[in-house]
Amino acid sequence: MSILIDTDTRVMTQGITGKTGMFHTQTSRAYANGRACFVAGVNPKKAGEDFEGIPIYGTVADAKKATGANVSVIYVPPPFAAAAIDEAVDADLDLVICITEGIPVRDMIRTKHRMQGKRTLLVGPNCPGVITPDEIKIGIMPGHIHKRGPVGSAAPTRKRRRNGSGST
Repeated sequence: MSILIDTDTRVMTQGITGKTGMFHTQTSRAYANGRACFVAGVNPKKAGEDFEGIPIYGTVADAKKATGANVSVIYVPPPFAAAAIDEAVDADLDLVICITEGIPVRDMIRTKHRMQGKRTLLVGPNCPGVITPDEIKIGIMPGHIHKRGPVGSAAPTRKRRRNGSGST
């Protein structure tokens, strides 16, 4: 069991055709089940193209409709990142992971206000991403440093002993 992402997660990369987006999409796809999980890219100027077999769509809504993507990872430049988050939230995705750093504070205040009442969860901006070890990695962290453990996974049940007071 994972907390936010697992092998059923379907990811789109906003900014997939930029240098950073291409590199980290490649490394995330190479990790564990990443090849099956990364299903779309988004770039309004390159819709209809593909990146290493990943189709590129003009909008987040188009990518979601065509592929069933439920998570977006954002690698767009700071002036455009808040708008990319807004677009992903408007498409009603489950999770948006924004890697971009240096987003203007005013833009993020407006975006956070727009997100009120929406079900989409935002991780970031300026974060390394999210990982479920040995399943899926979304972001810029190296996968080999993460190991599976008891937090966020189904841990074995242990027998509890009662002490004299009746508490466990």
